[in-house]
Order: sequence, then structure tokens, then C-alpha cells
Amino acid sequence: MYRNGRVCALEICNQDIDDIVKTLYLYIICVLAVLTAFFSAQSMQAQTRKVMNRPYIDQRRIHYGFMAGFHMQDLEIQNNGFTDEAGNQWYADVPNYDPGFSVGILGEMYLTKHLALRAIPTMHFGTKNVTFRNHFDGDVEHQTIKSTYISVPIDLKFSAERFNNYRPYVMCGINPMLDLTVKKQKNLLLKSFDCYLEVGLGCDFYLPFFKFIPEIKFCYGLMNIIDKDRSDLTDETKLIFTESVDKGRSKMIVISFYFE
Repeated sequence: MYRNGRVCALEICNQDIDDIVKTLYLYIICVLAVLTAFFSAQSMQAQTRKVMNRPYIDQRRIHYGFMAGFHMQDLEIQNNGFTDEAGNQWYADVPNYDPGFSVGILGEMYLTKHLALRAIPTMHFGTKNVTFRNHFDGDVEHQTIKSTYISVPIDLKFSAERFNNYRPYVMCGINPMLDLTVKKQKNLLLKSFDCYLEVGLGCDFYLPFFKFIPEIKFCYGLMNIIDKDRSDLTDETKLIFTESVDKGRSKMIVISFYFE
């Protein structure tokens, strides 16, 4: 039984890097596809100049604003095929993205005409629903992991030239997060700290009284957030759920609306 577990663990380790590369490749393809569609639509529009709203707002070096939006959380779990003495073999999975709400404050400093540095203290409220299946007898268990993340992403924003009243951009950065609502005595225990690599795109829309900025970004966790230290458990029968999982990495898709 343990031999099977070791073989399964080796196979998972060999696929680990490939899975990460494939996920990042998929994210990049999505970003490029959206950018291509955006600029194609832009080129089809009449190239007539219009009256520019707030024409001097980008001349200020420092900008402030606030954001609200929603996100979808996921947890990429790697099982190891662990089997206990009774023959139980549990596999964990998060079958769906779960939506949540985000709110934050924007601070942006222009480094050059096209490049800006952003800091966006944000809170994310959401859940992850984990499903456990016993390969031995088909039993199913569920766990809802609620999270309240506080994050301070640091991003670089590269903007195109402004045309009329809009200005598209791409961004990338790093996003440390701290979960304030880690609950113990559950099947799985997640670490409170994680760090994400994020990439995305958006567009500045210059309205008469403010800038409206919709944005979508993809976040991929860099750390294994499965806590293997389960000294918190009083029911030792739940330990098998932790022993059956090698790694877990968080993923998020965040759709934000900035007002500046």
C-alpha cells in the first residue's frame, strides 16, 4: 500500500512543474487574446479625435482612488495516493471556482509617461469548497473554507498612448496575502500567509469628473499552503485527509473596477 503511495507521489512531483507552466501559459494566452480583440476593435473605429475629458489628469505624478469588484478562488490540490491500514484512500479536489467580493484603495505613482508603480491595499472575502472522495468505498465529504484575505499587491502598469478618452494597459506584479480567518479542527488546514504572482490588463476611461478603470487579472499562488502540522486535531481520524495531500496552491481571477 505504501509503495503505491510512493509511486503516485513521484508521478505527481514529475507533473508539478509541467502543471505550473501550463497554467501560466494559459493565463498568458488569455491576456494576449483579449488584447488582440481590444486593439482589433480599436483599429476598426473611426480615427476621429474627440473632446478629451480631464486632459491634464495624467500629468500629476501621484494618483489616488478606490476599487470594488469580485473574484473567483480556486485551490489546486496535489494528492499523493496515501492509503491507511484499513484501505481508505482519499482524494481531494476543488471542482469549481467560488465567487467572492473585493474592496480596496488605490495608490499610483507615474515613473515615466507610460510606466507606473501601483500599491493597492485590498480585502478579499470568499470561500473554497473542497470535495473529498474515498477511492475504497466511494464515500464523499465536503469542506467549506471561508477566507478573509488582506493583501498589498505591488504592480507595474504599462500604459499605451491615450486615444480620445481611453487608454489601455497591461500590468504584472507580486501580491502577498494574509488570511485572517483560518479555522482549525477541519479536514484540511491552510496556512494563513501566501504570495501570488499576478498579470492582467485593463483600460482607463476618462469621464467628465473621474477616471473609470475596469481590470481583469490572474493570480497564481507561489507557495504550498497546506499545513501539515495538525497538532490542533482532537479527532485523529481526520488526519488522513492531510496525509493524503502533498501540496495545495491557490489561484484567483480578480475583476476590479477602479474610480480615480
